[in-house]
Amino acid sequence: MEAADYLALETLRDGRPVRIRALKPADREAMLAAVERIGDASLYRRFFAPRHHFTETEIAYYIEVDFGDHVALVAELEENGKPVIAGGGRYIVSAPGCAEMAFAVDDPHHGLGIGTLLMRHLATIAKARNLHTLEADVLADNAPMLAVFRRSGLPMKLARDGGVTKVVMDCRHGSETKGEHDHTSPPGAH
Repeated sequence: MEAADYLALETLRDGRPVRIRALKPADREAMLAAVERIGDASLYRRFFAPRHHFTETEIAYYIEVDFGDHVALVAELEENGKPVIAGGGRYIVSAPGCAEMAFAVDDPHHGLGIGTLLMRHLATIAKARNLHTLEADVLADNAPMLAVFRRSGLPMKLARDGGVTKVVMDCRHGSETKGEHDHTSPPGAH
């Protein structure tokens, strides 16, 4: 499986089709537009601090991934006849066999299952790359993100330290089941 060419077709909870695909450098403007649709509270939950501006260096880091140690997927759907990136997820290898994950979904598309889909597809890629552990630091009050990890079907351990919950998942022995609303094309299908 070539992560840089990853593409899977899914169905959102509201019945709309969505493409889970590899992030491309050409997605820069669409990603910046998606960030504009993310409210202050959602940005705080993602970055643990108020964020209203990203430097060019930060933007390049988030957009120009190598698909080796840094893998990023986006959720793209059609709105008014145009493709719209509604969310993204990524993992970055932090130690041999281990990667840290992060997700963001724009506010208008919360609650549609996008985070769950991104999580499942990133876990599939991680497993194919022989990673065994996926980790994430999540604000303890971020119940929606913690629910995404619980729905992943991966064995999981949680450890709370102050206002942050450390999520550690074993992606070697994950559930092969799909959510009630998910219909997946084979990974990498076009």
